[in-house]
Amino acid sequence: MTHFRNPIIPGFYPDPSVCRVGEDYYLVTSTFEFFPGVPVFHSRDLVHWEQIGHCLTRPSQLPLKDAEPSGGIYAPTIRYHDGLFYMVTTNVTCGGNFYVTASDPAGEWSDPIYVDQGGIDPSLLFDDDGKVYFVSNGNGCMSLCEIDPKTGEKLAPTVKTWPGMGGRYPEAPHLYKINGMYYMMIAEGGTEYGHMETIARSASPYGPWEPSPRNPILTNRNTGMDMPIQATGHADLVQTPSGDWYAVFLAFRMSQGYFHHLGRETYLAPVTWEDGFPYIGTCPLEGEVNLPEAPVQQVPATTDFSAQGLEWVTLREPNGDRVQFTEKGLLLHGMPENLNAYNPTILLRRQQHFTMRCETVLDFEPRLHEEAGLTTFYNLRTHYEIYLTRTAQGRRVQVRRVVGDMEMLAADIPAPAGEITLQITADKLTYTFWCNGQALCTAATQFLSTEATPSSFTGVMLGLYATGNGRRCVSPARFDHFTYEGQN
Repeated sequence: MTHFRNPIIPGFYPDPSVCRVGEDYYLVTSTFEFFPGVPVFHSRDLVHWEQIGHCLTRPSQLPLKDAEPSGGIYAPTIRYHDGLFYMVTTNVTCGGNFYVTASDPAGEWSDPIYVDQGGIDPSLLFDDDGKVYFVSNGNGCMSLCEIDPKTGEKLAPTVKTWPGMGGRYPEAPHLYKINGMYYMMIAEGGTEYGHMETIARSASPYGPWEPSPRNPILTNRNTGMDMPIQATGHADLVQTPSGDWYAVFLAFRMSQGYFHHLGRETYLAPVTWEDGFPYIGTCPLEGEVNLPEAPVQQVPATTDFSAQGLEWVTLREPNGDRVQFTEKGLLLHGMPENLNAYNPTILLRRQQHFTMRCETVLDFEPRLHEEAGLTTFYNLRTHYEIYLTRTAQGRRVQVRRVVGDMEMLAADIPAPAGEITLQITADKLTYTFWCNGQALCTAATQFLSTEATPSSFTGVMLGLYATGNGRRCVSPARFDHFTYEGQN
């Protein structure tokens, strides 16, 4: 047995999908406007997960130039069939529904194969008779067609199938065939406090559908606000070799009241079967998995930037030679775009713990108005940063808060010569910004929350950045290292 404590993958890793190959489990999540896209995780016990790569690592796979905040890649599904892994998803910004394939999920994946069916959150079912079904959601109902898996060509017209149980925003369909019956499992209620998972079964992938009498089969909507985990839904099922069933799904942890800022995370729960239907219930805080424990190598607390670790991403399309990994640290070549723009010079990783400390050592000689530093970044309209700059008063360290259409200079002190150490510490309610061991100011976490940023699906990222604020920086900013330490 292996003990787990939720979330099993903390931080902004939403919309999980899982598949099993032998005794190995593979999991993917959404990435929206960040590049590379769709991280791939591996586990042997469903509890300890190690990132082994990304599905979308080339601009030809992932055009994101014009992606709005929370645009880009939605809700991937991973499946395995006849020696190939399939990852199917939606780029809501460019191209629509597509899938990529790989024989090794840690290696290079194919160029996209597009499917001419609308909606989002697609999934695949490889049936026993060789047919392959493609299902997505749109216009309040699940849509289904048969495709050629080699080309993505539709072999039959799209038909409307199960609409769900009447909850708003029915989405995230997964179609399974279990013991000769087809099961359609979907999320309803919106990916917020009313979120839930429902399911129906049929003798045909086209229906008619018999809903489970215990719907919703997963929800925390009735647990009360004293339950720290909320918004459970968007689930995927997996069976172990011994026949046990488990579900992975998204949820979030509240920091205060109705606010959450770490994003939607990946959770785990056991599944029971009653009268021919799976049932999950409410999300447990912790539990047991009937598999031998298989710990994995953890991401080091400190990176020296000799190479780009898998935890690091950029905004929208890759930054090319603006971001360089060297033996002397990370070099960022600031361009005119700043953090309010679509394509700043920035490297980011997820904040995964309410209580955490991150730190870097910065070597930078800015000209007037140039800056480089450390940011808590939600999107281009919502971020806090501590940075080194030059003003008419000389070399300065400043802290800025940007929330919607409001911008505030929260701290401004003279900067010492040479390298400086920048640090951000956090608890559930507050970020504190430090320079060379001196606390400069604090800022509330709630203004970086999903509830404070309309139509947002991501979470706080920690970023290193450089900008010329209207012109190109003459000298690069060098970040000697980056340390991240989190406490559960």
